[in-house]
Amino acid sequence: MNDRTRDADDPIQPGDRHGDGAPDSGVQPTIVHAPEVTEVATATPVAPTDDRVAEEEDPWGSAFRRIMGGNLVMSVLAVLASLVVGGILIAATDERVQAASGYFFARPSDALGAAWDAVFGAYSALFQGSILNFSRADAGFAQLIKPLTDTLNFATPLIAAGLGVAIAFRVGLFNIGGRGQMLWAAAAAGWVGFSFELPPVLHVLVAIAVGILAGAIWGGIAGVLKAYTGAHEVIVTIMLNFVALWFITWMLRTPGLLQAPGSNNPISPPMPETAVLPSIFGPPFVLHWGFVLSVGAVVFCWWLIERSSLGFQFRAVGFNPNAALNAGMDVKRITVLAMLFAGGFMGLAGAQQVTGSVTTGFTSGIDAGIGFDAITVALLGGSTPWGTLAAGLLFGAFKAGGFRMQAAEGVPIDIVLVVQSFIVLFIAAPPLVRAMFGLPQPGRKSRRQRREEAALAAALAPKDAATDRKGAGA
Repeated sequence: MNDRTRDADDPIQPGDRHGDGAPDSGVQPTIVHAPEVTEVATATPVAPTDDRVAEEEDPWGSAFRRIMGGNLVMSVLAVLASLVVGGILIAATDERVQAASGYFFARPSDALGAAWDAVFGAYSALFQGSILNFSRADAGFAQLIKPLTDTLNFATPLIAAGLGVAIAFRVGLFNIGGRGQMLWAAAAAGWVGFSFELPPVLHVLVAIAVGILAGAIWGGIAGVLKAYTGAHEVIVTIMLNFVALWFITWMLRTPGLLQAPGSNNPISPPMPETAVLPSIFGPPFVLHWGFVLSVGAVVFCWWLIERSSLGFQFRAVGFNPNAALNAGMDVKRITVLAMLFAGGFMGLAGAQQVTGSVTTGFTSGIDAGIGFDAITVALLGGSTPWGTLAAGLLFGAFKAGGFRMQAAEGVPIDIVLVVQSFIVLFIAAPPLVRAMFGLPQPGRKSRRQRREEAALAAALAPKDAATDRKGAGA
């Protein structure tokens, strides 16, 4: 007999056929018990409360939150908040309110009534000076809607200039050089206007085209310096504003350049009739065909950004220039082209000033602060073409109605500038606007989600404790 210990891999021997545990071996088989199962407590997963689950559970609430958190609603709320601040300032600067406030605790109704009359009168005058003048309704339909046409006239260069800032924003650039670009455009368009004799329609079109080209070149200089030297476009455009201002001022003071013949004042000659944008509706309206050009510029800018391949590259560079570079895009070329287009839109605004608004001769103040107002217009419009159109109309209404508000109610026109400044402040601080109106902050869970999570945690706590005790006893 072989006493060697058998290995598990050895073949079965014939005598082992009825070994341990065989049914007919007569040997009691060894019973092996399975190990006892001990319940181990595991962490119960908490129901997810992300945006997708919340949208499935409460689609209407999720849609409401998305709408209230959108750029359009934020812009509207910023305007409303600014009007409230403006109303407070109007009431605080009103003489009747100040007089009634001296005995406020004796008769508070007098102060509150005076404040209401001051604010309502001011904003009513703002509306009648910018939309519809009901006080002149008996004078005919033309006088009724004349404030609306004045609003469109003021909005015309604001829309074009706002596009010049908005398209730069979409590429991640900050175009603060609107003043210089408008000045060069106005100078070029004015020079073409009073230096050449062309047919009526052709003359004004050539003047506007040359103005657009001049603005594009001045904006392109900033783009080239940004792309190929790394110079910051904010510093460059601010400095180019001063270069353009003093260079144009020198040209207006130099006979034979831009100065009107026989004049010692820094002013250009008047524009001939052939180089003036005609009125759309005729007297007494001042709205000219430049408004149609601005609307056309909005359509073109929308197509350029949203539908063209170049616009796709603009947006890609604006989102992430490094990723766009890795994707094979020429970021330097796109930067230069963006500033060329931005300067071109600014040039359209400058050309509209000399061919439509100020046709008796322009000075170095021909830009009228529009280059800086365009920044506010673009911010309020969300850097989109159609948003810029709406924001330009709003600021045109402020400009048209501000004069009537000052004349009819004695409200300082600076109040309008304060309202515009607060619009910029609220647009730049969306969390402040959301906090003022009680809107949910992005990325934060709603109260309902927090309550559901707390209730679920409280319901699962006793079950988890009982499971832990059972596992410890086993």
